[in-house]
Amino acid sequence: MEEIPVRVAVRVRPLLCKEILHNHQVCVRLIPNTQQIIIGKDRIFTFDFVFGKNSTQDEVYSTCIKPLVASLIEGYNATVFAYGQTGSGKTYTIGGGHIASVAEDKKGIIPRAIQDLFQSISENSSIDFNIKVSYIEVYKEDLRDLLELETSIKDLHIREDEKGNTE
Repeated sequence: MEEIPVRVAVRVRPLLCKEILHNHQVCVRLIPNTQQIIIGKDRIFTFDFVFGKNSTQDEVYSTCIKPLVASLIEGYNATVFAYGQTGSGKTYTIGGGHIASVAEDKKGIIPRAIQDLFQSISENSSIDFNIKVSYIEVYKEDLRDLLELETSIKDLHIREDEKGNTE
């Protein structure tokens, strides 16, 4: 597999009901037929992928994450990093909601990736798979694995060993 650099996507969420009620205005616009956005009146930024307010969970997943899941099956590491201020839509994009019974079209990156990953594993029963997953929150320079609630913030470190394995 060809080495792939870090790719950056931006997803612009629609205004929330409470923002509309308070007459807030959208400050980010997409430039049609480009991978660029405009912030304010004239600040232009270019990304690898740009998703507008009407983008679907499936569109984001299929474009950005599905290729990473395919690489995982081939034995490569993959990391998805969601960044943004509080209320920017990270949790929605990553998880899709707070309940397991969320509608299929609303499911985020994690449930879709898990479904595809285990589907691929079941189709490759002659291969031995070892899966290790972390769900890391970075907050004020502290790391916390949201899947390991017993782990102290001070005890969590992310490293790569001499073989390239992430620990």
